[in-house]
Amino acid sequence: MSVLTIDAISKTFNPGTVNEKKALDKVGLKLNDGDFAAIVGSNGAGKSTLFHAITGEFYVDEGRIVLGGEDITYRKQHARSRMIGHLFQDPLKGTAPHMTIEENMALAYLRAATGHHAYFSRISAKEKARFRELLSLLEMGLEDRMKQPVGLLSGGQRQALTLLMATMVTPRILLLDEHTAALDPATAGKVLALTEKIIAERHITCLMVTHNMHQALSLGNRTLMMDCGRIVFDVSGKERKKLSVDDLLEQFQTHAGKQLDNDRILLSK
Repeated sequence: MSVLTIDAISKTFNPGTVNEKKALDKVGLKLNDGDFAAIVGSNGAGKSTLFHAITGEFYVDEGRIVLGGEDITYRKQHARSRMIGHLFQDPLKGTAPHMTIEENMALAYLRAATGHHAYFSRISAKEKARFRELLSLLEMGLEDRMKQPVGLLSGGQRQALTLLMATMVTPRILLLDEHTAALDPATAGKVLALTEKIIAERHITCLMVTHNMHQALSLGNRTLMMDCGRIVFDVSGKERKKLSVDDLLEQFQTHAGKQLDNDRILLSK
């Protein structure tokens, strides 16, 4: 069953000016239920722009986006946010620093709720107990700090909390935009392991941008490569399992017609 269908979407910024930039060029993609696809590509390849098109930060110039059987091509961003979990590279995004952990979780829970009056609802004692239970799964002691402002947390704690908030109500799709890149290696490893666990346990369909070539081949079940606003390579199954990092770089050169020139990606070899 298809969860996300992207049908030939394109987006050009600043058209007709010297700053014209074709960011997406007839991108087509289909994700089935439970797919976990990693995306790699150079800076400016269109990875984050693809995410922004899905979340509704802008409307595409042409093409169609269907999520969970619903055409969301022209749906407002706030309406899409109820169906989409989204984590950014910056741990400071995705949470309100002056609000408590409990208040942040309540907002995330109510935003994803489907009831017409969800935004005006109150969190019950039962739901607060559920928040505490979920926080305990992070093994960071945050369940004992629910009344503390989120701004007091470390980057890794905030990113783990944001991941939890994005998946409290299972989203139709989870978008991870290099969500561990700004963390130190030990913390990044812990957040990544938590990510894999939540995705597997909740059977969440996921798209993850990464600059780490090993992650691109080892995480999930699909690897996508982007260049110049296009998906130039898409591999899964037995063919993917046989690939090494060098093979993946060779495939990029074959399909994009040039070598991958992102230093962060190449250093991750």
